[in-house]
Amino acid sequence: MNPLDRYAPLVEDEAAFRAACERPLPSVVRTNPIRATSDRVARAFDEEGTGYERASWHDGLFRLDERTPGTTWPYAHGWVHGQEEVSALPALALDPKPGERVWDACAAPGSKTSQLAGLMDDRGALVGNDSNLGRISALRHNAERLGVTNLVVDHQDARNYSTNGLGFDEFDRALVDAPCSCEGTVRKNPDALDKWTLQHVREVAGIQKGILKRAVQATKPGGTVVYSTCTFAPEENEAVIDHVLGEEDCEVIDWDCPLDSRPGVTEWEDERFDEAVTRATRVYPHFNDTGGFFLAKLRVGGGETEVDVEGTEEVDA
Repeated sequence: MNPLDRYAPLVEDEAAFRAACERPLPSVVRTNPIRATSDRVARAFDEEGTGYERASWHDGLFRLDERTPGTTWPYAHGWVHGQEEVSALPALALDPKPGERVWDACAAPGSKTSQLAGLMDDRGALVGNDSNLGRISALRHNAERLGVTNLVVDHQDARNYSTNGLGFDEFDRALVDAPCSCEGTVRKNPDALDKWTLQHVREVAGIQKGILKRAVQATKPGGTVVYSTCTFAPEENEAVIDHVLGEEDCEVIDWDCPLDSRPGVTEWEDERFDEAVTRATRVYPHFNDTGGFFLAKLRVGGGETEVDVEGTEEVDA
């Protein structure tokens, strides 16, 4: 069975959904504000003759006409980083501030991690963790090329993450861009469907629940946790949020998604989920000519919705 068949009840236009999944994904780069402004990147592309279109919803994203990101000199100088357009959403939703303590629980290879560093003005403590030692080398390489200096790289199982040795016990914000079945990446990774099994969906959902639960526990009261995946499977999306809502003191909060999207679903096959999951965001490939994505923003209980940045002591890393 083509796994995309099972998601027909979730999309309003199945034909458009399937057609979009079969088209190649546009080549996109994100400006790295640590090294350059988006206007300077645009001038550099103009000077070297690289065709591009700036994303209408985000000034720092460029869709390249033909060239791959790594063949441009702005990429070599760390001015830009190749990043799928829709995957820029989690860092924007998390909205970290300079001087804060931020945990990226599943950081490698570092696209979202480096985006977080840019949003933090490369100040504070950004802990990039990954359980895959091989992928950590890519995280380190990308951070070095992009000039990120506030990053602490860690290698732990995020489900049992320990802050020992960091010098603090809680984070202001945490991002869980969880390992998943990756159906939403089919436009750039067609073999994702060949390797797909329902058993894997069920297995990885257990891992996702554990990581998100630990992220909520490790974040201070009133802090923010963002959960995201690149899969369409409700088992890995709404079901994970529903589980953690029942286990931890947190709530799903609204956020203004800049892309065309749909709310999370409350029913799937024989399961029903907390109505709060409708505050989550589903992005399908045919909406914005991107990959598929799911995102939910959570507030940890016991405090105000927004962290008081002025009262946050800056941490050197």
